[in-house]
Amino acid sequence: MTFKLAALTGVVAMALAACATIQPAAAPVAVDHHVHVHSPEILAFLPGYCSSLGRAGACPGVFLKPLTVDDLLADMDAAGVRKAWMMSTAYLAESPMMVPPRPDAAQLVHTANAFTVMQARTHPDRLVAFIGVNPLTPTALSEIARWKDDPFATGVKIHLTNSGVDLRDPADVAHLAAVFRAAGQAHMPILIHMRTRAADYGAQDVRIFLDQVLPQAAGVPVIIAHSGGWGGLDDNTWSAMQGFADVLAERPELKQNLYFDLAQTFKADTSQADLTRLVAMMRRIGVDRFVPGSDWPFSGPLDGYLNGALARLPLTPTEAAMVRSACVGIKYCATLSGGRY
Repeated sequence: MTFKLAALTGVVAMALAACATIQPAAAPVAVDHHVHVHSPEILAFLPGYCSSLGRAGACPGVFLKPLTVDDLLADMDAAGVRKAWMMSTAYLAESPMMVPPRPDAAQLVHTANAFTVMQARTHPDRLVAFIGVNPLTPTALSEIARWKDDPFATGVKIHLTNSGVDLRDPADVAHLAAVFRAAGQAHMPILIHMRTRAADYGAQDVRIFLDQVLPQAAGVPVIIAHSGGWGGLDDNTWSAMQGFADVLAERPELKQNLYFDLAQTFKADTSQADLTRLVAMMRRIGVDRFVPGSDWPFSGPLDGYLNGALARLPLTPTEAAMVRSACVGIKYCATLSGGRY
């Protein structure tokens, strides 16, 4: 009897010890700061764009898939994501990769932006709309002016690779700075895919951007897509992140309204060594500067990326909670419990 009681006591003790090591499940990511849904007009445009002689490579299959806002919302529900920044892909219509250019490109830009804004107007509790522009075209400034007073046109999306911007060309930098200035004056946050087509893109481009472009935003939040790359952790992305870390160490005041999304920066199969290096870089820049993003639909299911791959980052529990609850300073953040901005 004594033996049985001792054995039972031992089993209970082991069970209690096991329970003590079980960590509570992480709260789902509150806000996905980077998703896409093509407008019907852009979907119709894509076959010609993807087969254009100006394309640098083939379009991935998921890029052409006719996914809808309902598909996005269903995936958000499955992942527990409460809000998403929906990026217009209007800028594709005026890409120099489209050869020959579409004569109706400017109208296509506006129609695609109108579609994105309408989704936010229809689903104000779930979606935030960012219009898309190519900063090298006359459409850019006029398009920002057309949307600046619409309460559902929250921000501006810029894609330097697709737009053919060269950060080492003073004329291109001046155009980009003008777009930042217009967005700042309109109080519209900016999400920028900063990587260019330069084979040696990296720290030198970051320094030009921080010196000549970012200050023009006049204090609105600026989010660097893919943490400075275009997805993945290659030499160019590491160089860009190093460039950000170096300049921000010299000029910490630039951090005030600068953020980095983690959209496709790493994946489920990214090596542990790269994840450790990424976290070290995040800490050098400031973990509080990093926000969740997926680049949906390129991410695949949101739960797998935002609540799966993201959990692989070797952050402390406090750091992980900070990233997962991030909500960059837009008016709806106050309605999200746990948001830090």
